Amino acid sequence: MTRDRAANQLNEFKEEETKQQQCSGGLTTASGCPLADKLNSLTIGERGPLMLGDVQFLDEMAHFDRERIPERVVHAKGGGAFGVFEVTHDITRYCKASIFSKVGKKTPCVVRFSTVGGESGSADTARDPRGFAMKFYTDEGNWDLVGNNTPIFFIRDPSLFASFIHTQKRNPVTHLKDPDMFWDFISLRPETTHHVSFIFSDRGIPDGFRHMNGYGSHTFKLVNSENKPIYCKFHFKTDQGIKNLSVDRAGELASSDPDYSIRDLYNSITAGKFPSWSVYIQVMTYEQAETHKDNPFDLTKVWPHKDFPLIPVGKMTLNRNPSNYFQDIEQLAFAPSHMVPGVEASPDKMLQGRLFAYPDTHRHRLGANYLQIPVNCPYKTKVSNYQRDGPMSTDSNQGGAPNYYPNSFSGPKDCPRFKDLPDTFTGQVARYNTADHDNFTQCGEFYRKVLNAEERARLAENIGGHVAAAQEFIRKRTVGNFAKADPALGQAIQDAIDKKLGAAASSRL
Repeated sequence: MTRDRAANQLNEFKEEETKQQQCSGGLTTASGCPLADKLNSLTIGERGPLMLGDVQFLDEMAHFDRERIPERVVHAKGGGAFGVFEVTHDITRYCKASIFSKVGKKTPCVVRFSTVGGESGSADTARDPRGFAMKFYTDEGNWDLVGNNTPIFFIRDPSLFASFIHTQKRNPVTHLKDPDMFWDFISLRPETTHHVSFIFSDRGIPDGFRHMNGYGSHTFKLVNSENKPIYCKFHFKTDQGIKNLSVDRAGELASSDPDYSIRDLYNSITAGKFPSWSVYIQVMTYEQAETHKDNPFDLTKVWPHKDFPLIPVGKMTLNRNPSNYFQDIEQLAFAPSHMVPGVEASPDKMLQGRLFAYPDTHRHRLGANYLQIPVNCPYKTKVSNYQRDGPMSTDSNQGGAPNYYPNSFSGPKDCPRFKDLPDTFTGQVARYNTADHDNFTQCGEFYRKVLNAEERARLAENIGGHVAAAQEFIRKRTVGNFAKADPALGQAIQDAIDKKLGAAASSRL
């Protein structure tokens, strides 16, 4: 090879290398092939039809046709952020979970806040419970505490959950929100009275996500290192203070800024104003549970703080926004069944139902391997099991490890020291009717003792103004339920209904 020819080849190589460098970071197909022209489809002549061989167009559109996953049936609209939980007080006498093992221990976490009944594009300022779901990436696996901004819920039996949620959605005939559907169900199930009074109070419209409390809501079981159990409820008290929106202000924001709460959280963290919550537990011994006047596993009731005071545990701070909303928040999946050693389920019927329902809906929405999605992956521990294959298996599918058990080839084995604490139950297997349990005492106490006079007036006005749109027989049944909680509340709601109907009649004249 002559010197000139070698020099020419070297120059050609450098020119090609320069071209490649200039294209690094350029457009590619999903398979990584570089694109020379993204703006123009492949056609027969300038005015001719598209070619089926235009693979870059097909690649683009085929993905676009599939880029939406099913929205959550419940809690569809929401936002979230990442942060850290730090232990500030020792509770190892109650719980052996590693996350609580020592004061000062920090555990990364992610939280998703949401409304419950609205679709993905609905307003953040609707009168609705707020989801308050937390995932802690512990060194014993992920722990999901999936709660709300309320310490109670509408119902106590999971068999009613689908029907209850349907009343929050759209009428199957008109495809409109229907006051008859909502209030018919509510008035037929008196156990809803307590939670409805909470939702129609000022706290039914929080001022963003930062100014509301969070609750595990259910009763859980904690187990310490001596395998002694105790029942527990979790509380997350906002350090920013409780703030709520007025009805008028919420309506204005629903029109002008329907993403108000998501924007507020994102902007606050961006500005370095990291929201935080002080974490507490309530505990109840097994003996206290046996003799307590109320069923301690009834999700429609609270544990009175005077009987079961708050015990400080730690602080949760959110300090990092998602890098990509779909990746980090829309694909985020919580399940109450994701527990760690030291935290177990109680006989709470609603909790028992959610142990199945949540992971099942994630498998439908995200796929069988939803736990391999990075934001859901228990990255602080190694996953070793005998689950294999299925769509979107992304973690090497556990390589060449055996996929059956027992085996003779060093596959993972169970660890008896992590077994759940055994429980003993006696009783006949039957469907027990709880509709006539005490449904009104705590609602009456909330009205008389928790709310001040102005808040009581707004509660009655909010309920009366909403139920006025329902049929008369439903209104009467609703008023009757609230009157059982407190006669003054029932009368105030009736007065608000009369006022609303009178104003509507006058406007038609």
